[in-house]
Amino acid sequence: MNALESWILSYLVNSFWQLPLLFAAGVAAARALRRIGPGAEHRVWVGVLALQVILPGCSAVSSAWWHTLLVWNRGAQPAGNSRVMVVMGAGTASGAFPLSVTVLAAIVIGYWAIFAWFAARFLWRCGRLRAMRVSSVAAALSGDSARIWAECAQRFGVRDACVAISSRVSAPVTMGVFRKLLLFPSGIATRLSDVELQSVMGHEFAHMRRNDFLKNLLYELISLPVSFHPVLWLTRERLTESREILCDNLAADMAGRSQYSRSLLRLASMVVESAPTTTAHAVGILDTNTLERRLMRLAENQPPIRGLRRLAALAACVMLGAATCASALALHMQMNSTDASNHQPTMHPSLIHVSPKVMEKQLITKVAPLYPVEAKKAGVQGKVVLSAVIGKDGSVRMLKVDSGPKELQRSSLDAVRRWKYKPYLLNGEPIDVATTVNIIYTLEKIKK
Repeated sequence: MNALESWILSYLVNSFWQLPLLFAAGVAAARALRRIGPGAEHRVWVGVLALQVILPGCSAVSSAWWHTLLVWNRGAQPAGNSRVMVVMGAGTASGAFPLSVTVLAAIVIGYWAIFAWFAARFLWRCGRLRAMRVSSVAAALSGDSARIWAECAQRFGVRDACVAISSRVSAPVTMGVFRKLLLFPSGIATRLSDVELQSVMGHEFAHMRRNDFLKNLLYELISLPVSFHPVLWLTRERLTESREILCDNLAADMAGRSQYSRSLLRLASMVVESAPTTTAHAVGILDTNTLERRLMRLAENQPPIRGLRRLAALAACVMLGAATCASALALHMQMNSTDASNHQPTMHPSLIHVSPKVMEKQLITKVAPLYPVEAKKAGVQGKVVLSAVIGKDGSVRMLKVDSGPKELQRSSLDAVRRWKYKPYLLNGEPIDVATTVNIIYTLEKIKK
């Protein structure tokens, strides 16, 4: 297993439990910040999405790399006492997964296949957006429609937008990075009253001012590494819902909350009557299936919290996020790769493999491995798994590393090579046997 495969496996293992942990923290933080406003909630979910992608990757990086990166830690003495434990047999250690190389390789290949599928779907949807824009028909606004458009453009500071009609959408949507485009479904715009049209345009202009189309593409792109995870889908739903609530509030300031709510219900009833079509990556007023919750938020009449209560809520959420990230990093799991550059000898397949527990009773001389000083300074700890061949005379004839941190492998090899066993007898005759040894290195933190 090479370094890339090791990193991918560590990323997958950590993502399975870290994403639900971050989602739970996001739910708590969003609820705590609800009285501050929808913008705070939306920023919480953006942060949760980013951490769900980044944190498993940080956990997959060895602690030695982090300590090397941090300049302030260079030259520092090891924090706490060290301990080296020898375990005969499979042993147990944090983050150890006794899977065969074939199974691990299959997991990596499967992950790459899933990643490629989601990436291809992302590109295909981008192509659909381009085709949707090309097939749309430019609309000429006049009268009250032109006046409402001009009012929205002035209020939201968006001057370069245009409007078109498309048969490929079932509800108004916004797309475009440099040339922003508002697409109306065929026939719906003419059925809307002036107030309803103002509500729709106000919502879509809020998307344009916030550059939500570009942000949505970026969210899709950065979440590709964990697109397979169901919890990420829940995070994306919460992010989209909070974004729509934020735009609802901005648009409702123009038409009034009660009138905007009625316009939203009217538009939803019109869309239900038509055949729904998907508009992936584009953003629109009916992007989520949470219309009831959005209407309830519009009906709320609670003043936002300010002053010390606001600062306290923000501080609590920051502390919650820091504690969640620290816990996730502290409990991370790593799949260590074998150091192929050591050119260790290959164990002969015809050797009899003797139970490590049996070989432990045969052990005469055991030399304790030394904890490498540089590894202690870098905070490297973990388990080194060794495969050994014990000769007829009880000496260690062959020894190779199966897995373990590179910084700790040499220490393990140097110690185990000096071990001495009683000859293993088969039918009264000494024979060569194979066994397994685990060396576990741990650092104990100083209690303050």
